[in-house]
Amino acid sequence: MKGALVITGPTASGKSQLSLELARHLGAEIISADSAQVYRGMDIGSAKPDVATLAEVKHHLIDIRDPDDPYSAAEFRKDCIAVVSRIQSEGKLAIISGGTMLYLKGLKEGLAELPAADSDIRAEILRQAEEHGWAHVHQELARVDLESSKRIRPTDPQRLQRAIEVFRLTGVPLSSLHRQSVEACPFPLLEMAIIPDDRLALHQAIETRFREMLKAGFIGEVQMLREKPGIHAHLPAIKAVGYRQIWSFLEGEIDEQTMIKSALAATRQLAKRQHTWLRSWKNLNLLAEPNTQQALKIVINSTILG
Repeated sequence: MKGALVITGPTASGKSQLSLELARHLGAEIISADSAQVYRGMDIGSAKPDVATLAEVKHHLIDIRDPDDPYSAAEFRKDCIAVVSRIQSEGKLAIISGGTMLYLKGLKEGLAELPAADSDIRAEILRQAEEHGWAHVHQELARVDLESSKRIRPTDPQRLQRAIEVFRLTGVPLSSLHRQSVEACPFPLLEMAIIPDDRLALHQAIETRFREMLKAGFIGEVQMLREKPGIHAHLPAIKAVGYRQIWSFLEGEIDEQTMIKSALAATRQLAKRQHTWLRSWKNLNLLAEPNTQQALKIVINSTILG
């Protein structure tokens, strides 16, 4: 194999099912590019493949971390490249499937070398935020890294905390580190994205899927996470769409109907952000729907199979 196949698109667009169908036809293995599926115990809300699917088609980078052990885009890039290499050595095709755009962008374009997370510094920043508010932390970022402060909102504590953490560890603004030279993906990528023509239909699919998740026990899943030591609302895993809204509901901060409305709105916003990312993607093969035959033609007409 000369490269790997990427299947992406907005949430609820059908990319997982398309990836599975292609894997069946091509004898391929799937690598998840989903920032929630990496975590154990986050099954329903991440639309993780069920046991039967995992037994039928081999999947990678699923259930590799506990939710209190954050997984980064840099770690995904390193792990994904290693898994693709192993799959290729067995003469198989790797299908990288998911909608975490930062993971895919990092894989494609490379990432700057950043320091590993420091739990003590993160705890300091969190205490600062709890005492003075995230707007105060944002003001600190503006003093040390004005460029990053313009990109990161005070309402985005995860990215705000990371930017402050990097500066405290290195003394160098995160924006400066991001401009450093990075290595592109070491193997060619055939990139395919499902971009539905009908936005309203996508929104309906988002609502249908979320309500099915609720029926399947999504609230109970989040409750079990809340009961585990070390799991708290500020973890990246718990900030995933759906999880953070249900967490707020279980904390008594919002009622059930508000939770549902907030989760649906956040998921629609996620789909919009994913669509925006993909509009600027170069060399992207577009599908209006998860059409297996059309996707197979694109793969067969490419050079990816060797």
